[in-house]
Amino acid sequence: MSPIKTHATLLIMHGSYNRNLQMVDDEEILKGCIKKDPRAQKLLYEKYSRGLMGVCMRFTGNRDEAEDVLQEGFVKIFLNIGNYQAKSSLIAWMRRILINTAITMYHKNLKHRHHYDVDDFREKTVADTAWDGAEYTHEELFNIIKELPAGYRMVFNLYAIEGYKHKEIAEKMNIDINTSKSQYSRAKRHIQGMLEELGRVKGGTG
Repeated sequence: MSPIKTHATLLIMHGSYNRNLQMVDDEEILKGCIKKDPRAQKLLYEKYSRGLMGVCMRFTGNRDEAEDVLQEGFVKIFLNIGNYQAKSSLIAWMRRILINTAITMYHKNLKHRHHYDVDDFREKTVADTAWDGAEYTHEELFNIIKELPAGYRMVFNLYAIEGYKHKEIAEKMNIDINTSKSQYSRAKRHIQGMLEELGRVKGGTG
């Protein structure tokens, strides 16, 4: 039995599977996944699915769609893991696959969801001042981002959080580059307005 199989089996038998996942080396998991070892695949999923679920939630805005993206994304990861090259970290490579899967699902669901045009979205207006994200919890920020219209949320996540350029976003989203810039600008203003409103409530001035 290979070291990874032995380690995985022992962890499961002793009920410490999740607790000790960080002890399992990525290189060993990777070797097992390339060989399509189901135990290695389970280790990879259990080690990284929770963090990647957070990425899926940010892009989809709801748990059901996020779980669909996560499951479909991991299928792609297992099918393509033999193509992984260590030019970037394994988690970064998997993250890109999940993001691309979320974008694909967004396009697939477009015909089933209500469309927001740029003129339809009524953002919370705010003066163009800086805001300190450190004043707000992760949950508070997420709850505001998830309320954005789907297209705005995708653009904001890709630009502000994932670091994509507007040209890249336009290509991925099949939109004009100026649409990407406009949606990001309006999403940012809306988030700023909502955070200011939240700040007033938290400060007892709302």
